[in-house]
Amino acid sequence: MFLHGKTKCDANSLCQGTNNKLTQLGHVEDHFTSLQRMYNNCEVVLSNLEITYVEHNRDLSFLKTIQEVAGYVLIALNMVDVIPLENLQIIRGNVLYDNSFALAVLSNYHMNKTQGLRELPMKRLSEILNGGVKISNNPKLCNMDTVLWNDIIDTSRKPLTVLDFASNLSTCPKCHPNCTEDHCWGAGEQNCQTLTKVICAQQCSGRCRGKVPSDCCHNQCAAGCTGPRESDCLACRKFRDDATCKDTCPPLVLYNPTTYQMDVNPDGKYSFGATCVRECPHNYVVTDHGSCVRSCNTDTYEVEENGVRKCKKCDGLCSKVCNGIGIGELKGILSINATNIDSFKNCTKINGDVSILPVAFLGDAFTKTLPLDPKKLDVFKTVKEISGFLLIQAWPDNATDLYAFENLEIIRGRTKQHGQYSLAVVNLKIQSLGLRSLKEISDGDVAIMKNKNLCYADSMNWHSLFATQSQKTKIIQNRNKNECAAERHVCDPLCSDVGCWGPGPFHCFSCRFFGRQKECVKQCNILQG
Repeated sequence: MFLHGKTKCDANSLCQGTNNKLTQLGHVEDHFTSLQRMYNNCEVVLSNLEITYVEHNRDLSFLKTIQEVAGYVLIALNMVDVIPLENLQIIRGNVLYDNSFALAVLSNYHMNKTQGLRELPMKRLSEILNGGVKISNNPKLCNMDTVLWNDIIDTSRKPLTVLDFASNLSTCPKCHPNCTEDHCWGAGEQNCQTLTKVICAQQCSGRCRGKVPSDCCHNQCAAGCTGPRESDCLACRKFRDDATCKDTCPPLVLYNPTTYQMDVNPDGKYSFGATCVRECPHNYVVTDHGSCVRSCNTDTYEVEENGVRKCKKCDGLCSKVCNGIGIGELKGILSINATNIDSFKNCTKINGDVSILPVAFLGDAFTKTLPLDPKKLDVFKTVKEISGFLLIQAWPDNATDLYAFENLEIIRGRTKQHGQYSLAVVNLKIQSLGLRSLKEISDGDVAIMKNKNLCYADSMNWHSLFATQSQKTKIIQNRNKNECAAERHVCDPLCSDVGCWGPGPFHCFSCRFFGRQKECVKQCNILQG
């Protein structure tokens, strides 16, 4: 039952997860589609697993593959009968819901209370490493009271636990007679809870598979084991290296006492989440310490060497790197606004996301935030790279394009809006995108939607920007192509067939003939180049 035996990280089995909490992602249909796309064939969730707003008759069988969640699990505001997380073994709780809960099951019912979550058969869940459990306001949900939660959570940390069980317990199915001390996740012997802690012998330091000392699991095991060795674990407490649990990943270099030098370790691996990997996944950066990270430290810069993106020490002062939305001092902030925009002055790279929402220009009386002065957007003219996503849902009405991002070259998409989009431009009055320096969108999809005056966007061969074949575009409900052509809002003849970002020879993605600095020309000139 051990998770994987892979030395190279299989990106197909990993999914990013989300941090939307109780926010619904547009229409309920779009919300479910986003959920399905995120977790289809996913085994390890790198952040949080959030299952919300699922309607009554939806098929959630795609959730059965999930085995591990690094952050928290939120199950809220659903009307579906069953959420089949039947292979989930461990919740790490690296991030907690409401700063307290690794598992939160909240208000899963319809207002008329005839529909709602009835079963949550997490029969393999044996370990929550950090954080508590909150189960509240689920009038149809059964068998949460028959689970021995103290066998799952780390009671030594004294986590906050709120267990508000349903009022219809008398109508819920009883545990099968073969279940240990009447502990189960639902009806039938297959839903008996497997206890791996409270039954252990005194000699065990963690989990066990039985009551005698020889049944103790290795101290690197989490969730239980099939034998006494670190290779018999169901999940790993810290790191998984192939089929073995370890305290740390094998170092990339080893000290040679004969030569008094550091030698390359042929068995060295990088740490990626709780896994040791030979190579970091696409779109992650390698550090000297042997880790796969989303962004480099402030005293290093990102560089590509032999096809591998690395963090390299700056020679003198680094170019200015700033925290974006969701990082550092902007953690928990939803949008660029009047109070934080000055922090982006002179930045060349933004670690995190850039979100510009309607509240930015309206101001917020509750937080006493003034409306953003549109002139302040010029601070983004120095930005060449965004490690996360770029989301623009509000922009000055008199602006014809996204002029402030005219020098943006790369959107990495290491975090994505709704777990899907690395570039989203929605409901603006612009006529063109104007992203004339953009050359790469490393990961994530593109959504250009509901911009009633926008031309040129569908002229672009977006796949020439993409780094992976799985990336997609959603370019809909913008200005009609025929209307654009009638008013001559089309690419300049000097542009190549790849498309353009706006009018004239300065907005071509590439040139049909020659390029002079940022302008496409028909022929070169001895004096001008």
